[in-house]
Formats: sequence, C-alpha cells, structure tokens
Amino acid sequence: METILSYFGTLTPGVDGAVISFKFEYLTSLGFAALVIFLGRAIVGRSSLLRKFAIPAPVVSGLLFSIAVALLKGTGIIALSFDVKVVKDLCQNLFFMCVGFGFSFKMLKKAGGKLCAMIALAACLLITLQDVVGVLVGNLVGLHPLLALQCSSAAMSGGVGTASAFGPIFIEKFGAPESATTVGVAAGTLGNIMGSLIGGPVAAFLISRHHLKSDPNDKPEAVASGAVPELNNGRMISMFAMCLLLCALGMPIYCLLDNIPMIEMPKFIGCLFAGAIARNVMEAANIKFYTPEVDAIEHMFLELYLALVLMTIDITALAPVAGQMGVILVAQAILITLFGIFVSFNLFGRDYGAAVMTAGNCGWGCGSGPNAVANEKAVMDQYGWHNVAWVLYPSLAVLIDDIYNPIFLSLFGGFVA
Repeated sequence: METILSYFGTLTPGVDGAVISFKFEYLTSLGFAALVIFLGRAIVGRSSLLRKFAIPAPVVSGLLFSIAVALLKGTGIIALSFDVKVVKDLCQNLFFMCVGFGFSFKMLKKAGGKLCAMIALAACLLITLQDVVGVLVGNLVGLHPLLALQCSSAAMSGGVGTASAFGPIFIEKFGAPESATTVGVAAGTLGNIMGSLIGGPVAAFLISRHHLKSDPNDKPEAVASGAVPELNNGRMISMFAMCLLLCALGMPIYCLLDNIPMIEMPKFIGCLFAGAIARNVMEAANIKFYTPEVDAIEHMFLELYLALVLMTIDITALAPVAGQMGVILVAQAILITLFGIFVSFNLFGRDYGAAVMTAGNCGWGCGSGPNAVANEKAVMDQYGWHNVAWVLYPSLAVLIDDIYNPIFLSLFGGFVA
C-alpha cells in the first residue's frame, strides 16, 4: 500500500499524537485544482445569486474544498496538503505578464491622464487609511501596533507576499512579537477571501443604484473587429513561448526593483513590466503578435491560480490568531466597502467603468492583484465588458501599490514602534 501511495504523494505517519498527513505530488494536486474549476463553474452556472453578485467561480469551490480539507484535519482523520508552490508561482507570473502585455500606450491615451492620476490617488489613500484604521482598532483591542499593521496594508493591499516579507523586518528592526509573520500571512489569507467576496456585490450595488450599463461597442481587443476570435495551434505555441520568454526577461527587472532600498517588490511586478514594455516595443516596431491567443493564456492561468490559492488555504492555521485579528479584519472589510462606494467610484468617474474598477479596488485592496482581475472579470461576465477597466486598472493600481505600500509601511512602522 505504501508503494502505491508513493505514486500520488508522500505519507507521513502521525507521531506523538500528531495527525497522519499526506502531501499530494504536483500532478495529482493539479487534478484536484481541475475539479475545483469544474465544480466552481457548475455551482455559479446554477446560481443566479452568485452570478448577480459576480462571485468568481474558483473562490466558491476553492473555499468549499479548503473547508472540507480543514474538517478532515480538525477531526483528526488526516491532514492533506498539496505540492503546488512552483506551479502557483508560474501561474501568477504568467498571468501578470499577460496583464502587462495588454498595457498599451494607446490605452493610456484613451483612458486619459486624469483617470490615471485618480487611480494613483485612490491607491495611496486606501493604503494610508488601512494602516491608520488598523493601528487605531488594534489599540482599542489591545493588539501590538506592529501586529495591527500586519493586519492592515501589509496583508490587505500587499497580500500574503508583502505580509510575509515585512514580518521579519518588523521583528528584527522594530521589535515586533515573533508571531508577526504568522499573523500577517493569516490576515493576508483571509484578505484574499474577503476581497473576492466583497468586490462583486459592491459593483452590483453601484450598477443597480445608478442604473449603469456597459457600452455595447466596448469590446475586448481580440473581438473588436466584430469577428469571433479563432485560436490557432501554431499561433498559440508561438505566443506561449513568447510569454515564457517575457517572464524570464522580467527577472532582471524584478532584480533591479527589489534592490531599491526600503522597498519590497513581488516577483510578478517584473513580469508585468516585461509584458508592458514588450507590447509597446512590438507595436512600435510592427512586430506581429496574436491577441486572442495571449488572452486565452491569461484567462487559463488566472483561473488555475485562483483555484490553487483558494484550495490550499489552511483554515485550521487561522484559529490561534482569530480573536483580535478578526476584529481588525472586520474593520478593514467595512473600510474597503465604504471606500469603494464613496471614494473609488466617485474618483473613477461614476460610470459603468468606475463600478467595474471599484470591484477591482476591493480585490487588490483586500487581497492581491489576481483578486482584482477576477472580480472585474466576474462583473463583466455578468454586466458587460469595459476595456479600460480590464487592461489599465489592475496593472496601474498594483504598480502604485507596490511602490507606495512598502515605503509607507517602513516609515509608519518605525513611527508606531
């Protein structure tokens, strides 16, 4: 039996009362991710309520899957885990490279400098408010201010990556408790869930309240000509190879950005820049590329990334830090909801595109860039397309976030310490 099980993963017997554990190898793990994708699409396809509030399909099924895994572990039956670290990293970086590849200067001109400035302003304002509110609420419930910061913009706007990066910094440089990293990662994990659940309903509320409608002439670039995009095997192979090459070329960009003093940069920012630079160079040099194939790659890896993230959340690990952290996270959820309705929507223009971008704002403001894109896609699948919101907002907002957030966290962390 042990020999047979070794083909599917690694079994670790329980010792000294520990629960027996099994870690699935990566191909079997991807099989579970596929089931999560199928299940999510089936559930959302049969639920008008989930479609109305634009809840991303992998979020629904991924949460159900992680709850089932948590129950198996919590009841002492078996602790299941999945070998998806490398695949998840690949999905995230390929996806953001594709997002960057959609960032054309033509789109920037179409959006206008005012909207770009408003997106930057909203991002910086939200990060500042998250940290101020987090520390104030943390003070009320008796939580160390640096742990409160880990539940604020470090985990919310920054996500698990930024929170895990700043945990050791807060511990070593500012004297934070040793649990700073654990608290930040747990908060970032819950933030991913919050952002995915809040964005769609907020956008749906704004669309309904202001009677907003999408422009039927605003279509994805791949179908702007009116023709149904047809994928071609040869073009798909060429574009996939191009995407892999551009991700590799994003590494020196990531290296340069990550070595800026006092700033912690995630790897995918290098890939995003590489995609944006390559797109505009190729347009200027009249080098042929195929948008439908790149769009297909982007959507495939987004769906897989969300499935992998949500299905591998260890809900049982959140229990020890659920008290005071939970109070701050509720405050952060209220903040992002009110900020989206009363600030983002107004700054972004009070139109349909503003509602879509507000859904994206809730996504990255409580979790990560992929959450922003997933929220926007779910809203547009239900209510209609908006090209500027899809191409411009996630990449620009995440870029501003990854520049301003580490700087403000470093300065404000030193102040509250």
